[in-house]
Amino acid sequence: MTKERVGRITGAGFGLAFIQVNAGALPVAAGTALRVLAVAAFVALLVTLRRAPAPAPAPRPAPAAAAAPAVHFGRRYRYVVAAEALVGVAGLVVINTVLHTPRATVGWIALVVGVHFFGLAAVWRMPALHRLGAGLSGCGAAGLALAAAGAPQAAVAAVAGVLPGALLLGSAWWKVRGDTERRHPATPTSGASVS
Repeated sequence: MTKERVGRITGAGFGLAFIQVNAGALPVAAGTALRVLAVAAFVALLVTLRRAPAPAPAPRPAPAAAAAPAVHFGRRYRYVVAAEALVGVAGLVVINTVLHTPRATVGWIALVVGVHFFGLAAVWRMPALHRLGAGLSGCGAAGLALAAAGAPQAAVAAVAGVLPGALLLGSAWWKVRGDTERRHPATPTSGASVS
C-alpha cells in the first residue's frame, strides 16, 4: 500500500464519517439512503485500490529535474495535523461553552478540516488540494452562518456535514479515476474515416 493510497483511504474515511454522523439530522429516508451510498462508495474505493496494480517504480529524475509531488507523513505533516487539532478543539470549546451554539460544531469542524488542506497542499506540493480545501472551508463557513442564523439542524448538517463528506469521498474517487486513466489511456477507435 503506497502512501498516496493511504492518503486517499484516510480522506475517504473522513468523508464517510462526516456523512454517517450528519445524515442522522436529515429525514429518515434521505439520511438512510445517504449513509448506505457512502458506505458503498467507501467499500468500492477500497476494493478498487486493492485490485489496482502497484505503481511502477518511478524512474530516477535527472539531478536538475523537480521531484514529483508525493504524500509524506513526516514532521511537516504532523505540524499541520497538530495545528488542526489545536485550533479545532479551541474552537469547539468556544462554540460550546462561551457561545452556547452546539449546532455550529459541524460547521467549525468542516471549516478547520478545509483549512488544513491548504497546509497539506503546501507540505505535499499538491496545488489541487487547494480546491478541496476551498470547498470544505466554504461548506464550513456556510454551516456556521446557518447555525448563527438559527437554521434547522438538518440544513446545517446537510451543508456542513453531508456535503463535505461527499466532497472528500468524491475527491478520493476523482484521484483514483485519474490514476486509472494514466495507467490505461483511452485509445482512439479505429474505423473508416469520412472523406
